[in-house]
Amino acid sequence: MTDEPPLRRRAAQRQAGDGPHSRPAPATESVGPDPITPGGPVPLTAPREGTPTPIETPDQLAEVVARFAAGTGPVAVDAERASGYRYTQRAYLVQLRRAGAGSVLIDPLPLGDLRTLDEAIADAEWVLHAASQDLPCLADLGLRPRRLFDTELAARLAGFERVGLAALTEQLLGYTLEKHHSAADWSTRPLPESWLTYAALDVELLTDLRDKLAAELAAQGKDGWAAEEFAALVASGAQPPRQRPDPWRRTSGIHRIRGARAQARVRAMWYARDEIAARRDSAPGRVLPDAAIIAAAELDPKDERTLLTLPGFGGRSVRRLARTWIEALAKARELPDDMLPVAPPLDGPPPPHRWAERDPIAAARLARCREVVTTAAAAHTLPPENLITPDSVRRLAWTPPEEITPETVAATLRGYGARAWQVGLIADGLAVALREPTP
Repeated sequence: MTDEPPLRRRAAQRQAGDGPHSRPAPATESVGPDPITPGGPVPLTAPREGTPTPIETPDQLAEVVARFAAGTGPVAVDAERASGYRYTQRAYLVQLRRAGAGSVLIDPLPLGDLRTLDEAIADAEWVLHAASQDLPCLADLGLRPRRLFDTELAARLAGFERVGLAALTEQLLGYTLEKHHSAADWSTRPLPESWLTYAALDVELLTDLRDKLAAELAAQGKDGWAAEEFAALVASGAQPPRQRPDPWRRTSGIHRIRGARAQARVRAMWYARDEIAARRDSAPGRVLPDAAIIAAAELDPKDERTLLTLPGFGGRSVRRLARTWIEALAKARELPDDMLPVAPPLDGPPPPHRWAERDPIAAARLARCREVVTTAAAAHTLPPENLITPDSVRRLAWTPPEEITPETVAATLRGYGARAWQVGLIADGLAVALREPTP
């Protein structure tokens, strides 16, 4: 392990022309012309072999499977969803690239699943950016990596301040990517040519970026850490997010709602909206904004005319559902008291801002533990949340082991899912922080 700063900070120590910060570094394969202006990034506007036509038939998929099975090296993988438009988190486009196979765009809608492709690339390392976002929707299609490299997570571990794909590609490879289609409605059919080009470019340089980051991690002595993190992603990343109890409590603005009866109005409208959104396969916020739910819960209108004067109820589609919203509010109004919402039991410690009042000793422990994490993270050029999750620190500080030793602290952290490298860096310091300071 070396405490040498990451590449972005070491660059200033190099002589001109000695790294990717002095001149855009060419990718392993040719990616267009050399930079015209030394030191200036090159806009990457088209894939090197042109924009692929989406694969839509079983015969086309079979040809892709053969190509990728014959390819070599890692496989760059990405997926496009329509999170702001659709109820589900399914993939509406899958992009892949591999040496010897080129790039491919796959429309999964007419194909059902991609298990034959999964088998063809099962032995390869998959390269993704922010893998946890895409692994669940890829798993729904039968695509599950056995090994992976996450370029965003790698950049975090290496200490980069900007870890978006476009920022890293520009900094490490010298090419700029346009990201203006990232929030597009990828369920649109047919997909515009400019969107397809954007999607193909997302995997164009991904393996080149992987190589740069892998070298940086090795130079910092963090490649073993990354291997543990990537293995954890493979083991758990394809699982859908854990369903929260009472999801309606996450309605934006609910902190303004006072009283169980008003909360019941939020709950009733939230579930009415969710049922409509699921039936339409539409993002809930497009059916009715959170702000409208909160406004109705505060005022509790009894008729459609009053309801439609509230903020968020002016749209035509919302007005057509006015009777639905009025009925939901009426049901909440008619609930007996014993059916009103009650505060859910805490799963873990209380919010930190309440610690000083409820348990000042625990609050002091938490402050000391946080200092240990912050100091260790800075020493190793890591974001504190990548060194250990804040929830793990809170749980440990609220309920320490009965016998506080580095070994018991390490066991507790492992029980929370911490990896060996994380435990090795902070268990000793946390054991000291958990003990009461001597007068």
